[in-house]
Amino acid sequence: MQLLQIDSSARLEPSDANPRGSHTRRLTQRFVQRWLQPRPGDRVVCRDLGRFAPSQVTDDWVKAAFAKPDRREPWMREALAESDALVDELISADLIVAGVPMYNFGVPAQFKAYIDNIVRVGRTFGFDRSRPDNPYSALLEGMDKRLVLLGSRGDYGYDPGGHMAAVNHLEGAVRDVFAFIGITAFHSIAIEYDEFGDDRLQASIAAAERAVDDLVDELLKLTEQRNAA
Repeated sequence: MQLLQIDSSARLEPSDANPRGSHTRRLTQRFVQRWLQPRPGDRVVCRDLGRFAPSQVTDDWVKAAFAKPDRREPWMREALAESDALVDELISADLIVAGVPMYNFGVPAQFKAYIDNIVRVGRTFGFDRSRPDNPYSALLEGMDKRLVLLGSRGDYGYDPGGHMAAVNHLEGAVRDVFAFIGITAFHSIAIEYDEFGDDRLQASIAAAERAVDDLVDELLKLTEQRNAA
């Protein structure tokens, strides 16, 4: 299998190495390391958006993306080169492990730029004007891909039923975008209470790490069952 580890935190060290570091990097590293213990032959591709943010969509990008591939001029192919690399990387992955901290109730700008680069007509979704009632199609559907979203939040109560759930614009948005292109198997774990820095944060970290371990065990079991079928 091939894993795609995406880190999008602006904090460059995991919080288990630096108290002011990133909780999401801590969780993605834990997930991948635990996954590789019984499967050391699996390949891991790391995409660090915190260090190397994707380019924002530009006028040239839009013109190139909506031009027919056989009619693209050299400057158009150049404008889409980074996007093509990100899409190719995503298509090659079986399991996407994305660390995405909550910034101001949503995703970091660098992760939004990533989304804008991978949601591509003709590459990850199709559009057919002859079907006006349902012109869109998910081109990654049926590829058996799975997304694991590992988050962190400064406050608490962002899960369904919580007092901050109405302003959680992260998990639902990420889930819906990836479902739009055909990746519907989705799991989400998050650390809360970061801004408080008290015992509640430590308890949330411990609970999230246990949840990561349990999820890895669950997905490893599913992988073994699929391979044996």
